[in-house]
Amino acid sequence: MIKVEAHKIAYMALPKAACSSVKKALASIDENVVESALPEFEYDYDKWHSIYPTQRFRPHRWEVVPDDWFSFTVIRDPVKRLMACYTNRVVERGELKHSRKIKNGVFDLPVEPDPDFFFQNLEGYRQASSAVKHHSMHTWLFTGPDLNVYKKVYTTEKLGNLVVDLSQWTKTSVKIGLENKSTMKLTLDDLKPETIAALTPWLCLEYGFLLKYYEDRPEQLAQL
Repeated sequence: MIKVEAHKIAYMALPKAACSSVKKALASIDENVVESALPEFEYDYDKWHSIYPTQRFRPHRWEVVPDDWFSFTVIRDPVKRLMACYTNRVVERGELKHSRKIKNGVFDLPVEPDPDFFFQNLEGYRQASSAVKHHSMHTWLFTGPDLNVYKKVYTTEKLGNLVVDLSQWTKTSVKIGLENKSTMKLTLDDLKPETIAALTPWLCLEYGFLLKYYEDRPEQLAQL
C-alpha cells in the first residue's frame, strides 16, 4: 500500500496500469519526498518505484486504512496491460537478458523472443523472470478480490477523473503525465490465432473480474 500521510491518501498500485505516472503525481504532493535526494536510475521513472514499491494486496494492511482517507486504485484493460508487459519489459527494457535462470540454462528460452513465442511460453518466462511474473500477474493479486474496498476505482482511460479528484481532495493542483509509456504498439490483431488461444484463459479471468469496468471482451476471444 502506498500512503501519503499529509493528505490522507492510500493507493494500491497495479503494474502496467499507469502506476509510474500516479506515483510521480503522489510524490509531487508528498512532503516526505525530496526528489533531489533520490538516487539516479537508468530509467528515470524507476525512482518513483524506489520510494513507493508496488506490493501485493494484503487484507490486514488495507483494513487499517481510516475511513476518512481517500483510497483508490487504477486498473487497465487486460489485453493492453498484458501487451505492455512484452513491449515495455521485454523489448524496451530487455529484462530477459538479466534472467539468471535463462543464463544458467535452467530455462531454454530466447531472451529476445517475438511476441507469439513469448506469449505462447508465458508461464515459462514467468518462472524465469521475476520482472515478467510481476508485470503479468492477475489484477486482483494487487487490488484485492473486492474492488468495493476503495473510495474510487479509476481506469487508465479516465485518469483525468483522478486528476480532478486528487486536486479537490488535496486542495492543490495535481498533474498526471505519461511516465514509462511504451513506444511499441501491440494488439491481439498482431498475434497468431494459436497465441490468442493460449492467452484466452488468463484474459477471460481478467475480464470476468473487471466486468463492471470493461464489459466488452475483444472479438478474438469471443470467436474461440
